Amino acid sequence: MVIKQRIGIFLCVMGGVFWANAQEILTVQDAVKIALENNYQIKTAQNELKIDELGVSPGQAGILPRLDANLTDNNSIQNLSQLRNDGTLQERDNVKNSSLNYGVALEWTVFDGLRMFANFEQLKETKKLGEAELKQAILTTVGEVMITYYDLVQQQQQLLALDSTLIISNQRVELAQNRFTIGKASKLEVLNAQVDLNTDQTLMQRQQELYKNTKIQLNEQLARDLKIDFKVIPEIFVNQELVLDELEAKIASENPQLQAEKINKRISELELKQIKAARYPSLFVTSGYNIGSSKSELGFAVSSDSRGFNYGFGATLNLFDGFNQNRREKIGKVALENAEIAIAQQEQELTSLVNSTYQTYLTNISLIELEDKNESIAKENLDITVEKYRIGIIPTIEFRTAQLNYINAKVRHSNAKFQAKLSEIILKQLAGNLEL
Repeated sequence: MVIKQRIGIFLCVMGGVFWANAQEILTVQDAVKIALENNYQIKTAQNELKIDELGVSPGQAGILPRLDANLTDNNSIQNLSQLRNDGTLQERDNVKNSSLNYGVALEWTVFDGLRMFANFEQLKETKKLGEAELKQAILTTVGEVMITYYDLVQQQQQLLALDSTLIISNQRVELAQNRFTIGKASKLEVLNAQVDLNTDQTLMQRQQELYKNTKIQLNEQLARDLKIDFKVIPEIFVNQELVLDELEAKIASENPQLQAEKINKRISELELKQIKAARYPSLFVTSGYNIGSSKSELGFAVSSDSRGFNYGFGATLNLFDGFNQNRREKIGKVALENAEIAIAQQEQELTSLVNSTYQTYLTNISLIELEDKNESIAKENLDITVEKYRIGIIPTIEFRTAQLNYINAKVRHSNAKFQAKLSEIILKQLAGNLEL
């Protein structure tokens, strides 16, 4: 029975090694690259930016003239009765009349209180807003991908820890069985060892389930086949040189959320400028070339033809509109004030978030070193405990305690590195300089 267990464990370990080597090794850089190419949110933001870019044109702003072609063809069949001044009466049935007019017409607003130029600037700012929103979508997606990726690294480390404890638990069952066989241990010791082994196997299956589900989640974020299997890097490396003052300076200049609020303020200023433009007169010019032809079977003129240019100009000025102009300007000023408030609120929220996240970052960096020492101590303690248990000088409960202490120390060490990496990613994301 013992030989079969050893062979089974050996085959499982060797099979796991072969399976891992056969898998694709996905680096975090590769994951980010795939996300930038495939992610649906990024593609949507890119298309929204294209729409904003296409909207930036003088024609969209109303600066350019408008040229229209027109064609009108009217025909009629009528029964007519005409009494002329000389007393004669003319009556005709099915009289045909036709007229054909066609040409081109130009209309150009040459002055509207500078509203068209403010509109053009607003279109440019809208494009900048789209760029900021695209950057935010990229940073959000890349941050989510990196967090999920390093979560997988942490889970992989926990799987290795559970794998090592399974080996120890199997050894313990083997030792307990041998001791029971030669009469140095009770059946209770064998049963306790087997129960603990079953518990460790359950934890391993739960951890494997979580690991596989997280892989599916990462594949979803990369917008690729959810069944693609891969292997992540074995270790998490944390940048321990982030400086709070530098992060705050980066946030002020590069954070896309804050930049978006500043752009929204500029848009509100331009909208107010367009509203105020209604106080000035609007001047437009018109021109065109028309060709006309008409025919009538009854009347003084049987046919008529005309062609030629026409031109002119016009002006409009609102004198009174029920005080709506004043109301619109007041509303525009309130909207501008709200935009300024939004900037102040965003700055405060970002400052609060970066300071609290930085404190978490420092704490987790400190814990990495502490948990590294704890893991070494727990490993040494476990090695000593295993040897003592092997020669039968310590009870089962002490063996299990040392085993659990080692596993918990490895898990805490792994989690401290993951939490520190998580804080690092969030800080760089806030600063707008997350490595893409």
